[in-house]
Amino acid sequence: MLKNQRAIEVSGLSFLFPDAEVKALRNINFSVDYGEILGIIGPTGAGKSTLAMCINGLVPQVIQGELEGKVYVKGLDVHKGNVAKMSEHVGFVFQEPENQLSQMTIEEEVAFGLGNLGVPREQMEGRIKEALQQVGLLGFEKRSPLALSGGQQQRLAIASVLAMKPTIMIMDEPTSMLDPKGKNEVYDVLRSLKEHGMTGIIIDHEVERIAEYCDKVLVLNEGEEQMFGPSAEVFAQIDTLHQLTMHAPQVTELLHQYNQKNKQDVKLSTSIEEAAAILENAYIKS
Repeated sequence: MLKNQRAIEVSGLSFLFPDAEVKALRNINFSVDYGEILGIIGPTGAGKSTLAMCINGLVPQVIQGELEGKVYVKGLDVHKGNVAKMSEHVGFVFQEPENQLSQMTIEEEVAFGLGNLGVPREQMEGRIKEALQQVGLLGFEKRSPLALSGGQQQRLAIASVLAMKPTIMIMDEPTSMLDPKGKNEVYDVLRSLKEHGMTGIIIDHEVERIAEYCDKVLVLNEGEEQMFGPSAEVFAQIDTLHQLTMHAPQVTELLHQYNQKNKQDVKLSTSIEEAAAILENAYIKS
């Protein structure tokens, strides 16, 4: 790893699908440092999934089109490599876990990706055990993936990626198909990965979770970058978010409404605890 090298660096990225008249992405620029989690938000059709596929090389290696700009992962030019090589560095978890699951048992599911990477069989057992332990599925090895709940299936999909030991994890709306319990299960795993220094990108519509788990936020709309920066700073720009038919976390919206109603200028926090202290202090002063 080179000194000052970013985990992900995107510059001037644009992409046009074949036969499309409008670019899916236009001049996207951002970077992610090692150990950071980036949240990508935006309306449906904003280009979020296309951007994620540009980062792991599916675009344009598998999904063809006209690409401009550069994407570097761990200092490697993604678009000069190949998808198989990039899978050693970037793991990808899709929004519908059943689309990633194909084996008869959980341990076979986790072993599948390892076999594709050519990992020796004697090393597989340890990797499988470690990955299942990370997602809370240790002891489920002989069960069928089809017998799992939605949240458990998504955790298994994550384990299958973790076993390949990528430096970076991309999750494309990993909880959109899950009930509240399943969503909590997946985000508990994400919290653990973050605590262990995993670099990640999460695409999600749930801004409360993005604000809680992500260090930075990238806002896309119609393929264009609208905002990028620390989570608290992005979500404080509520008027801009509203113009994009989006919203900030509920607690931030509450503080914004307080300012409007009382003609105040209190800090727009994304933290419930900090917001409570801010409002208490404002009340005392009034």
